[in-house]
Amino acid sequence: MMNISNLLHHTFGLIFGLLLSVCLPVSAHADTTPGKPRAVTPRAELGAEEKSIIHLFDKSKDSVVFISTSERVQDLWSRNVYSVPKGSGSGFIWDEFGHVVTNLHVVQGASEATIKLADGRSFKAKLVGASPRHDIAVLKINTGFNKPEPVPIGTSKDLKVGQTVFAIGNPFGLDWTLTRGIVSALDRSIEGDSGGKIDHLIQTDAAINPGNSGGPLLDSAGRLIGINTAIYSRSGSSAGIGFSIPVDTVNRVVPQLIQKGKYLRPTLGVEIDEGINTRLSTALRTEGVFVLQVNPGTSADKAGLKGLKIRGNGEVITGDIILSVNGIKLSSPDKLTSLLDERQIGESVNLTVSRDGKTRDISLSLQAE
Repeated sequence: MMNISNLLHHTFGLIFGLLLSVCLPVSAHADTTPGKPRAVTPRAELGAEEKSIIHLFDKSKDSVVFISTSERVQDLWSRNVYSVPKGSGSGFIWDEFGHVVTNLHVVQGASEATIKLADGRSFKAKLVGASPRHDIAVLKINTGFNKPEPVPIGTSKDLKVGQTVFAIGNPFGLDWTLTRGIVSALDRSIEGDSGGKIDHLIQTDAAINPGNSGGPLLDSAGRLIGINTAIYSRSGSSAGIGFSIPVDTVNRVVPQLIQKGKYLRPTLGVEIDEGINTRLSTALRTEGVFVLQVNPGTSADKAGLKGLKIRGNGEVITGDIILSVNGIKLSSPDKLTSLLDERQIGESVNLTVSRDGKTRDISLSLQAE
């Protein structure tokens, strides 16, 4: 039998539970009632690193553009001309005059290009100039008012492996996408779409996919340090190995494309060839760059450089072999071309050359090819 004390305690518990269920606010039931929105859990303030990345994107996105291209084709029956979509890519505002920089392969073979800005405006673009060797093209648009800011220019000569980088572009047509990574390696070389090697590339693991081409690679200060140009992937999507043209190359090539419509490469005034050089080097067991021919009137001609000769019986008489440029040893014509490409027309370089087993040092002034 329940005593009076236990009875009172039991009765009080029932009354208290009933009062509590009546007095609870409705919101307390919302979290436990099926089919109702969950209560939002407050969060702390964003971290300093997150704020920095958000600021970088907000500050940079207006300088990035979406490029879509089309090709004019003619119907064989009606003779009507149509514009057929060809592809898309990315680019960025270079200056206040409306010049836009992108990859050449983004616009190559196209009849028309349309540039869309981050504010939604679209403009027809015209091609100003291109450099196939560097896979760089310059377009121009007339924005009139509300001109987007040019992307700030950085430098690539002091980049370090491990540095944080950001890519902004339009992968797979998904406009204004930000990805993050690091500098994975420096001074890479790959084969370009139009033949020849593209040198001194930055390798990064920031996700770069089709459509990112031509977009900017930025450092943590939001400065341009490269143009995203290629990925290394069997599937065609990002595999953690992307390549960017360094900004020091861009800043040397683009002004020429704007002024002259083409890039004039610095040369010595001699003819060289990768295939012939490989065969001669192997046959003669000699490293260096074999001068095949010296162009008349050039600084190389004035310095007395000599090319090879072939006798009537087919015997090859070698001329000068360029061993080094400014103290940097040469292993191939590609290496020579790459080193000269870093210089300016009119600049002097010091060569170490060999002829008939004797070496000598000479100074030559670079000229346009």
